[in-house]
Amino acid sequence: MSLGYWETLCSQYTDGPTLTAGTRALATHASGQYVMAANRLKVGDVLSLRAFGRISMAATAGSCSWDLSTSAAGGVKIFDTLPIPGNATAQTTVPWWLEAEGIVRAVGSGTSTNMFWGGLIASTAFINVAAVATGPYAGVVSVPFNVAPVVGTGFDSTVANTLSFNFTQTLATATQICHNFTLSLKSSSGF
Repeated sequence: MSLGYWETLCSQYTDGPTLTAGTRALATHASGQYVMAANRLKVGDVLSLRAFGRISMAATAGSCSWDLSTSAAGGVKIFDTLPIPGNATAQTTVPWWLEAEGIVRAVGSGTSTNMFWGGLIASTAFINVAAVATGPYAGVVSVPFNVAPVVGTGFDSTVANTLSFNFTQTLATATQICHNFTLSLKSSSGF
């Protein structure tokens, strides 16, 4: 018997905004947000996010991160790549690709609900990666970046939450556009 199925909760069908400010902001078009109903998550459910876009960064000037939060750019970060330093060489409109999944470990009110997340992000814009033309290329980074994996920040799953994908940079030196974003849920309860 099958344990569950993947359900696409949302898929962005229009580019997100061009983000240039040095602050956390919503990275997707409105079609890339999803209102998770109260009490929808169960222990063992899996959330999966995939995102793709382009980024330009000045040489080693600051860092950038992506997160999934319980509301647009102001809510609890239930997934966070953490800040990823820029390349030693300026990068202009290079692609980035992020895939991550989180398994629900606990549900409840207050900050009881939590998930264990992990994933990969790839781009030549990160951490002293040689330009593709000069190689060698090794621009794949595990996320969360530069820390041991841990259970994510707790949130309240007994209320409706708008799940939003956000981008943050430490300095206003990057330009980022999210072209594609999907958020999916695999139910642990079966068919």
